[in-house]
Amino acid sequence: MADQRPVLYTYFRSSCSARVRIALNHKGIDYAPRPVNLLRQEHSADSYTGLNPGGLLPFLVIDGHGLSQSVAILEYLEERFPHRPLLPSDPVQRAQVRAIVGVVCCDIQPLQNMRVLLALPEDQRAHHARNVISAGLAVVEKMLEKTAGLFCVGDDVTMADCCLVPQLVNAHRFGVDMAALPRIRAIEERASKLDAFRRAHWSQQPDCPQELRGTGLQPTGAIVL
Repeated sequence: MADQRPVLYTYFRSSCSARVRIALNHKGIDYAPRPVNLLRQEHSADSYTGLNPGGLLPFLVIDGHGLSQSVAILEYLEERFPHRPLLPSDPVQRAQVRAIVGVVCCDIQPLQNMRVLLALPEDQRAHHARNVISAGLAVVEKMLEKTAGLFCVGDDVTMADCCLVPQLVNAHRFGVDMAALPRIRAIEERASKLDAFRRAHWSQQPDCPQELRGTGLQPTGAIVL
């Protein structure tokens, strides 16, 4: 019998892909990962752009449809699989979740992604990324003063946590001062104990290099998402 599971086109170090991996895990949706290596330009190959014209990750094939853009995928999963919700029932809290998602996914990640960093001189990349991430996370930290419980908005995992936690991988990598972000650090610590986040971590992915798999160590040198 053919595999009927959703297929997630993903890259082990892509924070955008990790958002969707967390959501799928959280909702208990079994899926088949299909690695696409960004460093080898596999996302630009005709075989992939024929599916996803934007050539970006993640891309989820589910229910006979191909869905791109991580936030749109999260919204689809929430509507299609309402169990273990990632949006609160309260409309104000839903807006708060989406606001935090917007800061991470619009104001931070796109300004420090691989395309941007590779366009800069090599000696400027880490400085640029650190500044962008630091500024954006400082905004999130202030937002959490009003919204946070155990997680970003209240005491339950939401889309905001799905987006924030993967972004922290690059925060650590580029030397962001996490001491100035106590609420974010507390959320990261709590999330690290949850199976959905542990299984979505880049070091647990099938395309993670064997020498790094399961270690949590950061590769050095090459710009990787």
